[in-house]
Amino acid sequence: MSGIKLIKSEFEHPLELLIAPEIRAGFPSPAEDYLHESLDFNRDLIRHPEATFYGKVEGDSMVDVGINHGDIAVIDRSVEPQHGDVVVGYVNGEFTIKYLDLSHKDEGYIELRPANKDFQPIRIDADDNFEVWGVIVWTIKNWKM
Repeated sequence: MSGIKLIKSEFEHPLELLIAPEIRAGFPSPAEDYLHESLDFNRDLIRHPEATFYGKVEGDSMVDVGINHGDIAVIDRSVEPQHGDVVVGYVNGEFTIKYLDLSHKDEGYIELRPANKDFQPIRIDADDNFEVWGVIVWTIKNWKM
């Protein structure tokens, strides 16, 4: 099961990074030498600072969706979870990251689905201690460890 180590975020000081107007994955753009805007994580990525946490991903149950061990997940606790969202679930005393599957709700259960064929879905019944702790809104990767 993939877990997560939760980290409270601090939003008092802006973190601005310069960004190029567009970044192509094919041939280089002649505009690459000109930086026009800045990116502020607090302003541009975080909609609800008071309800946003970071989490360090542990495990590989979500690798097929591109969430890998060591990635940083940006978790917004104020977002209403929907079917198909990637969520942080709190299940019987443990945190996990999975897809939220509400398709069996009328049958009395829901599932947390991994994105790795080597893992099984987690079935959540009424007897389970379960909460959708937050919705993953961004992930941040470290490409050079």
